[in-house]
Formats: sequence, C-alpha cells, structure tokens
Amino acid sequence: MNIEINLDVVMAKRKMRLKTLAQEVGITEQNLSILKNNKAKAIRFSTLDKLCEVLECQPGDIIEYKR
Repeated sequence: MNIEINLDVVMAKRKMRLKTLAQEVGITEQNLSILKNNKAKAIRFSTLDKLCEVLECQPGDIIEYKR
C-alpha cells in the first residue's frame, strides 16, 4: 500500500503516549496500535478528526501518500 500512517511520529513530537491518546480520542489502545503500525485497512473521518483535534495537527501530518 502506498499510504503510510505517521501517527507514531506525530505522537513522539507531542510526547503523547498510546494509552493517553486512545483515551482522549475514544478508541481502544488495540485499534489505535493497529492504525499506528500501518495495519489498518481504513480510518473513519470522525476518528481522523478527533486525532487531529487531540494532537493539534492536520490530516496530512498523520497520513502520507508515497510512490
């Protein structure tokens, strides 16, 4: 897949732990881990919206298209 999730990079810049982010976004740690490790097949816009809100970033900071 040519789409990469850079959630771990954004989390590191914000010094945010997986457990804390999962609680603030309202999803399980397991689902967030799947997303963080590029194992997810899809992401809901509502989840992406909440991630951006909590991490104070843009969707392009989290999702990247690579050729």
